[in-house]
Amino acid sequence: MDVVKEIIQKSAIGPLSNWSKGVVLSLFTSILGLLLTMLVLLFKYGTQINIQFGY
Repeated sequence: MDVVKEIIQKSAIGPLSNWSKGVVLSLFTSILGLLLTMLVLLFKYGTQINIQFGY
């Protein structure tokens, strides 16, 4: 846990208030969770989806 605190202190959100840090970290966590969910769904249903690239 000390390593995580040190990384946060030395990052761009270090000087922000605790409330702002919480908002930024929760937003990051929610985006990461959404991306992982989309990846799992792609692996699960990817063979059934017809994906076409083009105009």
